[in-house]
Amino acid sequence: MRTWLIVAPSLSLLALLGLSAMPTSGRQTKVSPKALTLEQTAWPFFTENCVGCHNAQTKSGALDLASLRRAGSVTHSRETWESVIRKIQTGEMPPEGSPRPDLAKIKALSLRVEREFDKVDRAAASNPGNVTAHRLNRAEYNNTVRDLLEVNFRPADDFPQDDSGYGFDNIGDVLSLSSSQMEKYVNASEKIARTALFGTDPLQPTLIRHEEAGRKLVTGPLVPARYDATGLNMPNSRHAMHRFPVDGEYLFRFGLNGVRPLGSEAIRLALWVDGKKVQTLDFDPTGSAAFSQDRQDFSGRTQECRFRMTTGDHWVAATIENLYEGLPAEYGGPNPSKRRIEPPVFKPRAGLTEAEIEERRKRFEARLKEKAPTNDVRVSFLEIGGPYAQKQGAANASLRKIFVCGHLHGGHSPDCTEKIVSNLTRRAFRRPVTATEVARFASLVSLAQKQGDTYEEGVCLALQGILVSPHFLFRIERDPQVAKAGTPHLLTQHELASRLSYFLWSTMPDDELRRCADQQLLRKPDVLNTQVRRMLKDPRSHALAENFGGQWLQFRALESAKPDRDRFPDFDDYLRMSMQQETEMFLDSIIRDDRSILTLLHGKYTFLNERLASFYGIPGVVGPAFRKVSLAGTARGGVLTQGSVLTVTSYPNRTSPVLRGKWILDNILDAPPPAPPPGVPNLDVSAVGSAKSLREQLEEHRKNPTCASCHSRMDPLGFGLENFDAIGAWRKKDGEVAIDSSGSLPDGRKFNGPDGLKTVLKTDNDAFVQGLSSKMLTYALGRGLERHDRATVKDISKQVAADDYRFSSMVLEIVSSRPFQMRKGNSIQ
Repeated sequence: MRTWLIVAPSLSLLALLGLSAMPTSGRQTKVSPKALTLEQTAWPFFTENCVGCHNAQTKSGALDLASLRRAGSVTHSRETWESVIRKIQTGEMPPEGSPRPDLAKIKALSLRVEREFDKVDRAAASNPGNVTAHRLNRAEYNNTVRDLLEVNFRPADDFPQDDSGYGFDNIGDVLSLSSSQMEKYVNASEKIARTALFGTDPLQPTLIRHEEAGRKLVTGPLVPARYDATGLNMPNSRHAMHRFPVDGEYLFRFGLNGVRPLGSEAIRLALWVDGKKVQTLDFDPTGSAAFSQDRQDFSGRTQECRFRMTTGDHWVAATIENLYEGLPAEYGGPNPSKRRIEPPVFKPRAGLTEAEIEERRKRFEARLKEKAPTNDVRVSFLEIGGPYAQKQGAANASLRKIFVCGHLHGGHSPDCTEKIVSNLTRRAFRRPVTATEVARFASLVSLAQKQGDTYEEGVCLALQGILVSPHFLFRIERDPQVAKAGTPHLLTQHELASRLSYFLWSTMPDDELRRCADQQLLRKPDVLNTQVRRMLKDPRSHALAENFGGQWLQFRALESAKPDRDRFPDFDDYLRMSMQQETEMFLDSIIRDDRSILTLLHGKYTFLNERLASFYGIPGVVGPAFRKVSLAGTARGGVLTQGSVLTVTSYPNRTSPVLRGKWILDNILDAPPPAPPPGVPNLDVSAVGSAKSLREQLEEHRKNPTCASCHSRMDPLGFGLENFDAIGAWRKKDGEVAIDSSGSLPDGRKFNGPDGLKTVLKTDNDAFVQGLSSKMLTYALGRGLERHDRATVKDISKQVAADDYRFSSMVLEIVSSRPFQMRKGNSIQ
């Protein structure tokens, strides 16, 4: 639990977090906090507003404020001070019915206490903290094995999920190692070593069919968001996430269905892999297909192609590129698919009422049945078979990583084993190794040979031993021999290189980082600056977007999100994948292009494919490939309005202003509200969207005094996003009730909709920067932050603001900070 949160960085943030500006008990008084001592500022305020209940006699809430008059109480009673100030700021105290304190006095008290906190924190800032020996989490293990040996599979995907702490799964304190996990590491080490040295065993080809999803008949009131660009919501393609077990050639078979009129042009099929078109096939609609009057029936017809795939999970799509379904029925050209016409009345969010959409849909479908085919050709299934032409033996890239000498025609010089093992252990352990360590693993090569195995089998055994060593499985930072217990000391150059690489890449240092560490160069500011900028430009920095961003913004949870399929039939695995990729690519662009971190909230561009663009109601995006798209003139912009975030901050069957408001407080402002008290009744969900709006339900909920203080902070922020439904589609109504996306903050400021909400957030960029700094420092260190880190967070935030909020500035300030460059003693040796 964070107990070190900054209490009052600015007045606007205080207002945003709920600092009361209601009618006061007297006129506002100008206070100069610098001229007053803490006792002079605090005690008169407490006497006027608090001591009547919180004194030695009554001790309301088990609190006697006289304890805060003692010298040094800011240090000795820090938690009490923080609790008192927080409750005053949020309006929880004084309680309902008591006169509200003067706003200027609250500000003066908050700033004065904050200065005292800052003084204490800076006195403790010499403590860089201690990081527990850090077991590689699943992502780090997969990436490290990949870069160590150039093997193209993900062994840790079969490991148990990693525990999380402070919002991240790379926290050393929670990354334990059980006996069952150790067994998995042992089994994985054998598979990894044998794959690197001998390749994978040939697999028998298999054939897996990805069927057409069942179609839903929409009944009841029609919701515009349920219609795709044609207005009929009929899928014409197949999409699937498919796991390819090994590198090899695979068969892709398209199953077709539907009819076309005589004279239509050839069907053009396309195979897409991970958003890129890799194959096209033209299928002439003449030949042996069955005919009925003037139509050609494609039911049961198939087309196939082959393509070489790499190991791992890939998103595969089979599409028909030249469709005419949805053209006006009166268009009778010989090749209708050559003209791309979409009836605008069926586009989602076209401004029509539900009744108008229903009437036009019926009229269109009636005419369509009379003058045009109603069932254009579509891909009904996709079969993937293989592997075929599987490569035998180890990959040359893997062998080059292992055999750094010898291995020419089976010959090895006498010192080859030592060189091979030394290279492997040095890279695997991410530090220089001792002769004793090399000899220990080299002896396994000799042992295997004595038992009749080949030299390669001996190296395989040594590699297995290296892969189950604690020095590979853990990132261990050791104390200098001369260091006193508990004394801060600098990390070694190689330890610093590892912190850098696992922070930015979630993997081991590369050759250039190791070279800088070997030459003792990494602490030179110009070298560190160059290396950080190089690493951020490298494609491996995608790990920062995926692992840090995915957990900070919580869009990792999208994988397990299960929106109600009856309420939200548009939501499928393809849309889920598209939402996640949008956010990851958006973060990637900020990282690699070194944009302002404020773009995260206010950027008016994103990355879309046709599926997601159609869902958002943004025209002009065709095909599965993602591309940069301007959001000018739309209500979207920044992560707050992306489908991934909006979905994970909703319930399966409805939106939640509470969840969304809490998400903003926790992840954007790093000021999470406390957990709700036990016994608080839930909303009457059945009434939402019919008899009562969600806003009305929450207003009744806030009548409970226990709930009011927190909900007054959360709910207004969440209501600003209420025009987005539970999967992020824009809407104007929730069932029968018109959406009200206005919000009113406790200080009286009002806003409306997502743009208004972001304008409010923009009034205090420091709050966002400080929150992001603390989150990223937590991730970079792999530990929770303590009070002695608070001054570091403030210094990082201040420098980032001075550097135009550049992303690289935040990273450089973090990796140059005392907590990142140093550690306190007493680690595992």
